[in-house]
Amino acid sequence: MSSTPPSPHPEPAAGSEAEAVAPGTEAAPRPVRARRLPLAGVLRPGKPSDIWFKPATSVVVATALPNLTLLALGRLDLVMYTMAGSFCALYTHNLPYAARARVLAGVVAGMTASIAVALVTASLTGSAAVLVAVGALLAAAQKTLCDATRVGPPGHLIFTFISSATLFAPQSLGQVPGHLALTLAGGAVAWLVGMAPALVRPHGPERRATARALHATAAYAEAAHADATRADATGPGTPTGPGTERARAAAAGAVHAAWQSLLATGTRTVQARRSLARLVVRAEEALAVPEAADPETLRSWAAGLRGTGAVPRPRGAHPGEEAELLGVDAELAGPKVPLWRRLAPGSPLLPVALRTAVGCALAGYASLALGIGRPYWALVTAASLYQANVTLTWNRGVQRVVGNLIGVLAFAAIAPFAHLGHAELIVCCLALAFGAEALITRNYWLGSVCVTPMALLVTEFARIQQPGELILDRVVDTLVGAVLGVAAAVLVTNRRAVDQIENAIAATDRAREHAEAGLAGAGAVEPARRRLTAALVELRAAADAAAGEWWQRALPEQRVLAAERAGHRTLAATVRRLHGHGGENGQGTRARAGAADAWEGARA
Repeated sequence: MSSTPPSPHPEPAAGSEAEAVAPGTEAAPRPVRARRLPLAGVLRPGKPSDIWFKPATSVVVATALPNLTLLALGRLDLVMYTMAGSFCALYTHNLPYAARARVLAGVVAGMTASIAVALVTASLTGSAAVLVAVGALLAAAQKTLCDATRVGPPGHLIFTFISSATLFAPQSLGQVPGHLALTLAGGAVAWLVGMAPALVRPHGPERRATARALHATAAYAEAAHADATRADATGPGTPTGPGTERARAAAAGAVHAAWQSLLATGTRTVQARRSLARLVVRAEEALAVPEAADPETLRSWAAGLRGTGAVPRPRGAHPGEEAELLGVDAELAGPKVPLWRRLAPGSPLLPVALRTAVGCALAGYASLALGIGRPYWALVTAASLYQANVTLTWNRGVQRVVGNLIGVLAFAAIAPFAHLGHAELIVCCLALAFGAEALITRNYWLGSVCVTPMALLVTEFARIQQPGELILDRVVDTLVGAVLGVAAAVLVTNRRAVDQIENAIAATDRAREHAEAGLAGAGAVEPARRRLTAALVELRAAADAAAGEWWQRALPEQRVLAAERAGHRTLAATVRRLHGHGGENGQGTRARAGAADAWEGARA
């Protein structure tokens, strides 16, 4: 159900500027054609999310309460409508509770609006061709809005899964208000379940975000230490290892996410936020000057954030720390971008939205042409594939096919028990929902092994069906949806990917100039530094997304690397300016600055 995040640092693609151009020379403006689509590692399990059990238990509780109520009333045929609201419990588990209350309510409202469109359409027409067209447009709109608002995981997939299924459910206009009321009721339960942990651990999400930042910067510091040791052994000019570059990007992203989490807590939790902010300041310092950081200290602080005990407090405050914390309310994450600007013409989200609409429509119509009675399965398969670029979409297609094929075998094994009665059917669906969330963060195909039989069993709440027929339909629709979904991703080009890199480079340069102006005394250093960190995160995300796209001009990877290195040098300078006159160990500026200069020399 919730999707595995794409690998943030794919290898440089063949034909990119990094491969084709020597340092100091101009890039040849030649177009990039097709790239090799990988198979190695696509199915390899990764580490599970550190909070996988939260969406897993939340969706079980939020689904069980309405389902058992309907079982007692003898109306399990209405499960699809309550489940639409219950599945909202999968969202917002990384958000602080002040922000979670708002965003989760918005998720419930969005789900209800999607169901309303689907139900009204289904009640007005029985034309399968019209229903597929509406389903494809709905999927594209859901994908675009979820990406623009950054709601997820699981992003748009749950919306598309539920709304596409309801599109093909027999419906009349008179039934729509009652079915929407059931969706809202399920959503209300999901909201309460999502907010309930605030009673026990009110600052849990912020503590986890801070711990992730400390762990990520500790890993980067270790990689930097290893590179520095290697440089000592081989001489000046030793290049930074690719693992260090990946660790640096991951640490920058984690630090930025931690600041965003703290900002989202609102103004009523200043003291708790300030205690955590002190630790994020130290993580930020380790990001900027990794050679001066102690990974074990960073990890010990992270370990101290478990549970509900007191937040660890670093010994010896830096001279600039209090000034930095006083400004944390104002500009730490930079200005907010209005939603309408993210969706304006020229937005990088629009090519992916077009891919989604075209791929879902092709899959749905192909399923109709083959005589399959459930074209929405092919439509949902296509919708589930679309990631930031063609390469990641291909990876998701392979994972989806493998997971679904194994999943139908699991359904064949589970069906005899599920068909014993309605209570057994509910138990199977709850167990599969938990298993999906437990596995999907390790790899999408593992979660699909549980999602597939659960989706098949949901169709049986109204009436028991022949397993063989369901299995055949699901296999055919999976293959049709995957093939045509990937084909649409290849054919609908995204030539704006390089433009997005250019915009990100320009934004990074502007943020760096503001930070340097602050260093020169012409502005505040603290918010400028945070904006620079955010710009570096966005630059790396844009470069990674473009690296897996087809049919575009050469990537400016040398300029990306130059902008990143200049940005991180400026970050290091701000740390020396704000915190270099003493630290928790009592050492002064010279040791810290010397380590930073040695590190920059090794990377140059």
